[in-house]
Amino acid sequence: MSHRRVLHVLMVLVVALTGWVTGATGIASAQEEGSPTGRPLLFYNHAYGVLDRETADAVEHSAYLRDFANFQVRTTTGAGGETWTGRYLMGRETYLELFGVGDLPGQDGTLGAGGLGLSAERAGDLATVTARLRDQGVPDPVTFRQTRDFGDGVPVPWFDAVFTTGQYDAFGAWGMEYLPEYFADPRGNTEPASRPGDVGRERYLSDGYRDHLMKDVTSIRLGLTARDLANTVPLLRAGGLAVRELPGGGVVAQDGATTIRLDPVAREQAGLRRIEMSLNRRVSDRHEERIGRSTLVVGPGDRAVWTFGAAAP
Repeated sequence: MSHRRVLHVLMVLVVALTGWVTGATGIASAQEEGSPTGRPLLFYNHAYGVLDRETADAVEHSAYLRDFANFQVRTTTGAGGETWTGRYLMGRETYLELFGVGDLPGQDGTLGAGGLGLSAERAGDLATVTARLRDQGVPDPVTFRQTRDFGDGVPVPWFDAVFTTGQYDAFGAWGMEYLPEYFADPRGNTEPASRPGDVGRERYLSDGYRDHLMKDVTSIRLGLTARDLANTVPLLRAGGLAVRELPGGGVVAQDGATTIRLDPVAREQAGLRRIEMSLNRRVSDRHEERIGRSTLVVGPGDRAVWTFGAAAP
């Protein structure tokens, strides 16, 4: 099944379509908040990051990662004929997408750039999130429909997305909802719905993870500028994640399965810092794999920790 994403393409198109800058995207409260409906509406889907060339190339050619995870290097054609090639580690419901410097155009291809996709599990929940953004003081959430071309030149509706703004320094977060047309296309190799309105991540992703150690992303930590952080928090709150402000201005958001930590940093310090993953089975030994300027530690137990750049041992 396909596991590629629009990511940088969405951000480029949004900037081209709008010059609106949100004026009310500050962190609203230091208190932890959950969804008014009693359940999150958005969940961690995937994150992407732009790594230094040495690390990106090491990821791409790592024999260990191909054994550790459902790993692929894929090229995707999205809306407007834009293409991008990413390195993917795919789990049961969540995944990672990694690029090297220069793989994406403009500011999206600079060291430390990145993004975060949060997706709905139930059809219609993204519309609720969009309405909540307006209630929070985001007057004009930026919406976008992404398509995918399977190679025949005919774009297939893929997912709808919403951003708080089209202006960003190096990081963008968006809410997304997969579309019925994509699930209906047999080339997507998706699974049948498990319930009415099922547009979930597990349905979208394949079961290829079962043949590897990596199961899912359980925690991710990123550094981003204060402006990018302020633009992200309203989406986290509108999505019903539990959001807690940290001393120093960072935030921790939880969707019930994945913890997202965002730390405000200078632009030159932005980027992926730490990823924790659950494993399909417990391992008795500790394995340390140096991948470029990153370090992946697997076990002992049922988790792995991947640190990047300055965060790596």
